[in-house]
Amino acid sequence: MKIIVIDYDAGNTANVLRALEKVGIKAELSADKSKILAASGLILPGVGAFPAAMAELERRGLVPVIKVAAAAGTPILGICLGMQLLLKKGLEHGETAGLGLIPGLCREIPAKAGYPVPHMGWNDLQVKQASPLTAGLQDESVYFVHSYFTDVPEEYLDAAADYSIQVPAMIHKNNVYGVQFHPEKSGDVGLGILKKFVALCD
Repeated sequence: MKIIVIDYDAGNTANVLRALEKVGIKAELSADKSKILAASGLILPGVGAFPAAMAELERRGLVPVIKVAAAAGTPILGICLGMQLLLKKGLEHGETAGLGLIPGLCREIPAKAGYPVPHMGWNDLQVKQASPLTAGLQDESVYFVHSYFTDVPEEYLDAAADYSIQVPAMIHKNNVYGVQFHPEKSGDVGLGILKKFVALCD
């Protein structure tokens, strides 16, 4: 089994690779198209801005490759910005087309007294529907750092956190999954989610 963490210079990749190692998986960081297409599972991490991240994926020729892997049924996990890129569009600094693997728009978290943006810190998960990654996660706490949220139709929303709004925390469509929080910074709960994802890839 080979898990590839997609390399497009936009991630917290060292921490993600370390967390995978803790659950017994030696993943590889790569932008190699043939390796990505041959992988048992793909992780798209991300920290930063939606337009810059999409531009870099396009520059490396990885957008069609990720879409082919998704269509072939390869399990894909987007983390933080990586989850936002799974959507149809992002509205950060104007409008940018995303990967279009899950319907929805990435929007800015509305400013509200007492709820600073970026949304940073630990929040409890409320499971909205069962998915292969949500077992045992009700009321578990995970670590978020983000200013934008994924506005998706309810059928794709697996778990949410309460902030100034209901923040989609976990989404999925078919074999494509996203987590808005950082599982690699969320202790045993986060490692458990990565373990469940790895099981899907096996």
